[in-house]
Amino acid sequence: MKRFARLSLDHRVIIDRSSLALISRLTRLSLPSLTVQHRSLSSLPSTQKAAVIRHQTGPVEFVTDYPVPKVGRDEVLAKVLYTGVCQSDLHTKNGTAAGADGKNITNIKLPHIGGHEGIGRIIAIGSDVKNSSNSDSEEIRIGRYVGIRFISRICRRCKYCLAGQEQHCIGGMTNHLHHEDGAFQEYISLDGDNLTLLPDDIDPKEMGPILCAGITAYKCVQKCGIKPGEWLVVIGAAGGMGHLAVQYARVVGARVIAIDGGDHKRDFCLSLGAERYIDFRSVPSIVEQVQRITNGGGAHAVVCAAGSPRAYANAADMLRIGGTLACGGIPPGTPHLETSIGTIVIKGLRIVGSLVGSLRDTMEVVELTRLGKVKPAIEVRPWKDLPKVYEELENDQILGRVVLKIAEDE
Repeated sequence: MKRFARLSLDHRVIIDRSSLALISRLTRLSLPSLTVQHRSLSSLPSTQKAAVIRHQTGPVEFVTDYPVPKVGRDEVLAKVLYTGVCQSDLHTKNGTAAGADGKNITNIKLPHIGGHEGIGRIIAIGSDVKNSSNSDSEEIRIGRYVGIRFISRICRRCKYCLAGQEQHCIGGMTNHLHHEDGAFQEYISLDGDNLTLLPDDIDPKEMGPILCAGITAYKCVQKCGIKPGEWLVVIGAAGGMGHLAVQYARVVGARVIAIDGGDHKRDFCLSLGAERYIDFRSVPSIVEQVQRITNGGGAHAVVCAAGSPRAYANAADMLRIGGTLACGGIPPGTPHLETSIGTIVIKGLRIVGSLVGSLRDTMEVVELTRLGKVKPAIEVRPWKDLPKVYEELENDQILGRVVLKIAEDE
């Protein structure tokens, strides 16, 4: 590495020119204490712009005096470039995000900074952050793209981490939704041992939604075990998760029935590869429509990508014998399936859930997007639109995913 700086005391970091002054301020050291090989320095502030929620149900406030995080010895500092806006961000803001016990998640870090579909660029590397191999694809280096996912830190020792299911870590996992500041800020510190290193040739605008909506949709389709030519229903097919589920299903050869509300979503869903579209607002019975399309047999699988109680009510009734319902969207409150236990038992139905995915799963979906097999439908908007985006999400007015441009100079 040609460019480096060494801090006195107990910190060493590898940094680029534009970040030297920033790291100096973060560590409360003066520039003369640094030995550097640079011709010039550019000053960055010790505070930053951030979209803050001071209390759940409170408004989004844009502040300019939020502290830039200090980079620890085992962390990297990244400049946030873009981030998707997930409905889970909205539910967390409103205090309606449901936990595993069915109760609302209210024990969150305050002030709250959301954003867990971010793409950043590494600008500083802590002294204890090591490359695990000689592979270029795993090299931690200045300027590299890095993902800001739901999962922030894991224990790496519990049975789930060891099994490659770290999204279920029980040894002290933290996330960028409830415990740590997310991507709705200009700079973010990330665990150097749990980095989502991305290829140099990605499009940073479109890759963010893959890190939450994409991986969840991918795992839902994967858990369905769908085969080429079989019918798969996607509920909420025009949304952030749903429009990607349609594409993943098509990648494996499924025949897709897209369900959403409004005739204006028909062309969008069909353009993604769906074979049929059902507008739930205009038909008396969605279940009967699915039965009719599948010649009375029912779907082989249903992916529920909607965060709505109504979407789940009769989802399992659309299935044929031996079918699978994959649950991805998490509605607020404590909604329940209305399918009878008798139906589930007699038809031998499977019901599975998908909480994002592992780092390995994530890199698989990144590759599918990088190769052009799956393409997020995004609308890039200015960061200041976040409150409006939340309002549009509440009113079901967004097709695909909104991506916010965080960095003004990239």
